[in-house]
Amino acid sequence: MHAVRDLLIARRSGVRDDLRLALAVEGGASRGAYSGGMVAALAELGFGHCFDAVYGASAGALNGAWLLAGQAPTGVLGWSDPLVMRRVTNPWRALTGGPVVDTEHLVERIYPAIPMDFAAVLANPTTFHPLATDAETGAAVDLAPTITDAVSLRAALRASTALPMLAGRPVRIGGRAYIDAGIAESVPFRTAVAQGATHVLVLRTRADAPVPLPSRAETSLVTRYLRRSAPGAVAAWTARHERVTADEAHLAEHTSILQIRPPVDAPEVSRLTRDPFVLRRAVRLGRHAVTAALG
Repeated sequence: MHAVRDLLIARRSGVRDDLRLALAVEGGASRGAYSGGMVAALAELGFGHCFDAVYGASAGALNGAWLLAGQAPTGVLGWSDPLVMRRVTNPWRALTGGPVVDTEHLVERIYPAIPMDFAAVLANPTTFHPLATDAETGAAVDLAPTITDAVSLRAALRASTALPMLAGRPVRIGGRAYIDAGIAESVPFRTAVAQGATHVLVLRTRADAPVPLPSRAETSLVTRYLRRSAPGAVAAWTARHERVTADEAHLAEHTSILQIRPPVDAPEVSRLTRDPFVLRRAVRLGRHAVTAALG
């Protein structure tokens, strides 16, 4: 038993309390297939309405939006749909200067066509907090105050998923430029706690394994890109591994935070994976992980 699990079950039964329960959904580009399956399971188990706030980083923000729209089982289908994934993620576009991960097309074209119920997200009493990294300061920013309608909601989703180098230019909102949340806060629990969350359910997209160091080539390429496009984020990028390592230690010790991860034998899903069989399995394993932990 765990305090977060107990709180979720009590709230599902209609018990009222004075606590503040947040859902924090990790990013990871295509690894979001895991958390997509997880949020679908939360909805299917009747926990979708039990949170006071939902915080999402990058792909986690997308999955959080589907949950708050009341459409998590629908949204999760996109992770294993080859027509969606091959259109959104296409490494060959780099040869022509296009975005390798076209989240603008995903959010501005595919989501309205499905359609995602943006009005339901905006009207949901559970507040939505997509995070992004400020290109000038390198700090994690909660974009909730910028969201007033469907257009600004989509802009926040694009900002949260603006992967450096891979997704095109930073996204501008209110005169400021933003890039992917993962640079500053890939597991968005710190912002949730800073804003008053007493309990946090954290959906992870990595199994319980050591956090890998970025390769020397990746470090060099991303640093050069950031110096040109988001100079304030260079320090956040270079300190990212140390910060993530510290986060892992903090999460493991915090008694009011419950993490749900893919199983240790889950397949490795890279950020650019678009194999529908691998992604379909990731969705299924994400579902099973939540059911095992909460069901």
